[in-house]
Amino acid sequence: MFFHPMDFLILIAFAVSVWAQFRVKGNFNKWSQVGTRAHLTGAEVARRILDRNGLYDVRIEVVRGTLSDHYDPRSRVVRLSERVYYGNSIASVSVAAHEVGHAIQHQEAYGALVLRHRMFPVVNLTSGAAPFLLIGGFLFQNLSLIGLGILFFSAVVAFQLITLPVEFNASSRAKTLMLAEGMIYNDEEHGVNKVLNAAALTYVAAALISLLELLKYVMIFFQGQREE
Repeated sequence: MFFHPMDFLILIAFAVSVWAQFRVKGNFNKWSQVGTRAHLTGAEVARRILDRNGLYDVRIEVVRGTLSDHYDPRSRVVRLSERVYYGNSIASVSVAAHEVGHAIQHQEAYGALVLRHRMFPVVNLTSGAAPFLLIGGFLFQNLSLIGLGILFFSAVVAFQLITLPVEFNASSRAKTLMLAEGMIYNDEEHGVNKVLNAAALTYVAAALISLLELLKYVMIFFQGQREE
C-alpha cells in the first residue's frame, strides 16, 4: 500500500537534493578562498547596489550561521551571514548581491515574488495540514481525506515552483549588476556562476521532489476511485 513505482523517482530526486546541498557548501567554501580584485566585502557590495537602485531605506544586518543569508520583505532588511558580510571573496559578493536582487524585485513588484508573498499565508497553513490529511486518508482508506490532502499539498508544490523564477531572476540580477558596476571582472564571472548555480539547484531539487510526491498521491487517489 505504501510502496509505489513513483517512490524510485522520488528517491533519485532526494539523492540529487542531498548532492545539491553538498555542492552548495563545497562551492561556497571553495570560492570563499578566492578574493575579488575589487576588494569589496559582501556588505559593501550590497550597500552599493541598494543605493544605486534608490533603496536607501533598506538596511543591511549581519546574522549568525552559515548560508543563513536572506532578504526580509516585511522589515525591508538584507541579512547576511558573517562570512558574507565581512568577506571580500567571490562567494561573499555573489551571495550578497543575490539577496539584494530580492530587495530590488520587491521594489519593482516583480510578478513571481508578489504572487509568492500572497501565497505564503495559505501555504503556511496547508503545508502543516497536508501530511496529517494524507496519512489519515491512507490509514482509514478515506479518499475524501486523501483528496483534501492532495489539494493542500498542491498549494505547497505551486509555492515551490513559483520560487524558482524568483531565485533565478535574483541571481541573474546579481551578476548583471556586479558586472555593470565593476564590482567583479569578466574573468571572475565563472566563480560567480558556480556559486549562484549551485544554490539554484537546491531549489530545483526540492521542487522536483515535491512535484513527484504530488503525482504519486494523485495516481493513488485515482487508482482508489477506480477500485471503488
